[in-house]
Amino acid sequence: MKCNPYLPFNEYIPDGEPHVFEGRLYLYGSHDEPNVNQFCPGDYVVWSCSLDDLTDWKYEGISYRRTDDPHNTDNVHALFAPDVAKGPDGYYYLYYCLDFQQEIGVAKSKRPQGPFSFYGHVHYPDQTLLHEYFPYDPSILVDDDGSVYLYYGFAAHFSGGSFGTITPSPGCMVVELY
Repeated sequence: MKCNPYLPFNEYIPDGEPHVFEGRLYLYGSHDEPNVNQFCPGDYVVWSCSLDDLTDWKYEGISYRRTDDPHNTDNVHALFAPDVAKGPDGYYYLYYCLDFQQEIGVAKSKRPQGPFSFYGHVHYPDQTLLHEYFPYDPSILVDDDGSVYLYYGFAAHFSGGSFGTITPSPGCMVVELY
């Protein structure tokens, strides 16, 4: 029986990002778990299907574990809102954020379904981490000329929440990656 409407009934992938690579549709996203009162407590998983049959989804397994990021070896932070892009070098790059940490992590794989290995955190040439306007919920665009752009944003003032010293973004932020 197919449910949810295309994933098993107990599978929850919020912040979903669909991408077509190598003739398949891949679904990346955060990973909620049933009966857990917390956002995104799971490791990232990937689902895929053939473009010829969008009803036959395959579980590709865990693509990235929460503890793979060296800033989360104690497993206290959740993985939020990932995006994946195929880089000009042919590798697949997973961009993600840990809950309310002012940084964006990057993991790398030879395959679109992973597994992905920690690659680093987005930083400036002087190794300072990108942190302005709370980099959160990354999206990646690889342009036709091979340029790679990171889009992000966080608008705490819209959520009504208090986030301490976090400065919300004035809108969508974009930086070119090298």
